[in-house]
Amino acid sequence: MTRLSAATLGTLPATFETPRYDRAQVKTGVVHLGLGAFHRAHQATFFDDALAAGDPRWGILGVSNRSAEPGRNLAAQDGLYTVVARDGDAIAPRVIGASRGVMVLADGAAPVIAAIAAPETHIVTLTITEKGYRLRPGGGSLDPDDPGIRHDIASPQTPETIPGLLVAALARRKATVATGLNVISCDNLPANGARLREAVLTMAREVDSALHDWIAAQIAFPSTMVDRIVPATTQDDIATFADQTGVTDTAMVKTESFRQWVIESVLTADVPDFARFGVTLTRDVTAWELTKLRMLNAAHSTMAFCGLLAGFTFVHEVIATGPGRRIVEDLWDENQTTLRATEGLDVAAYRAATLARFANTALHHKLIQIAADGSQKVPPRIIAPLGERLAGGMASPVLLRALAAWLVCLTDGPGAARPIILQDPRAEALRGLMHGETRQQVGALVSRSGLFEAPVFGGDAFQSALASEIDRLRRDPAAALSL
Repeated sequence: MTRLSAATLGTLPATFETPRYDRAQVKTGVVHLGLGAFHRAHQATFFDDALAAGDPRWGILGVSNRSAEPGRNLAAQDGLYTVVARDGDAIAPRVIGASRGVMVLADGAAPVIAAIAAPETHIVTLTITEKGYRLRPGGGSLDPDDPGIRHDIASPQTPETIPGLLVAALARRKATVATGLNVISCDNLPANGARLREAVLTMAREVDSALHDWIAAQIAFPSTMVDRIVPATTQDDIATFADQTGVTDTAMVKTESFRQWVIESVLTADVPDFARFGVTLTRDVTAWELTKLRMLNAAHSTMAFCGLLAGFTFVHEVIATGPGRRIVEDLWDENQTTLRATEGLDVAAYRAATLARFANTALHHKLIQIAADGSQKVPPRIIAPLGERLAGGMASPVLLRALAAWLVCLTDGPGAARPIILQDPRAEALRGLMHGETRQQVGALVSRSGLFEAPVFGGDAFQSALASEIDRLRRDPAAALSL
């Protein structure tokens, strides 16, 4: 068995794609915040493409929020890891060499601040999940009541949050190199760049008005859409990969062959030739992100909540059933009415491709993983299009079912015969609103959770319909996929 490392790179099987550049010449041009599997399977592959094309400026310094494990695994392999793309029985392993090291934010923010402020750094990318932005419930502006935000405004030199970290780093950059930077959010958050910009500027205004003005003028916060299915890698995945290839890689990530990155064309400073590597640069990211959020992501959430109630474990199991496929297709019929057209976006082709991706039996994408952080994901994926359709007088049975299934999983799941434990930062707070008769529970949820902002949700028609749907699922959770 061969352990992946710089020394063994030349001995890997011919099926492996390996770095086609001199890693010793690579410089750190990217700082990535949130060193999870998605970044390593998505953005890192594009920067690796740029390195392979002969531009050595795009090595990546990864920043893990708390865990030292990603850094240990990469360090043991000289920063190398394999992106294992699987489609059915086909496997395409690609070794990524773009990593220039890993920092752990919990060990101290100072080195990360210095790295972002360094003159050779031109890009900061983020995959910190929706909750990392510290926005108001429902995904609004920066939450001034968040304890971490309050701390960072009072003590900006020792930040505890990502918005605070960026403000501190940009203050250092202004005072030293005074050059611009691209801060690129890669999370599934509507208008992610605009919201991150607003959060950073809001905090900067509280800290230093001159810094606020400099950030507004010099720093680009493009909105983006990112797409690649990246399930959590398990020890079984690592063992299976070793058995199949003879290569041990404890930092591997598994994914599909499909990848997509759409970036708003407001970039400043130096960037790779993104378009050369398949990135779409456009002024209209909104149409792309809405399609991704309300088609792929909404279908994922619907399959997750309904599929868990019906006793399924993986996405491909749900989509292989008649009811599973129908509920996804019907959801798309509902949500497609809320989308907008833009050049180059073919929604019919996107639907067909997404169905094929869901059916990929090699990914073993767990429903429970997708179902995590529902309080952050459900508003843009389910609640927002539901509100738009209801305001237009359109019945939306699948969106209503998805919303009810989430609430039943959240409130009843822990005590079910087959327990469903959803990881969610607001789980206890939301459960605390769900007391009394179901109609009362819904009323409290709508009026006090901060998740239901559209006026249409305050009406009795919606609240009674949601209560009825919740009761229906509580009586027969196994039928959650059948309308």
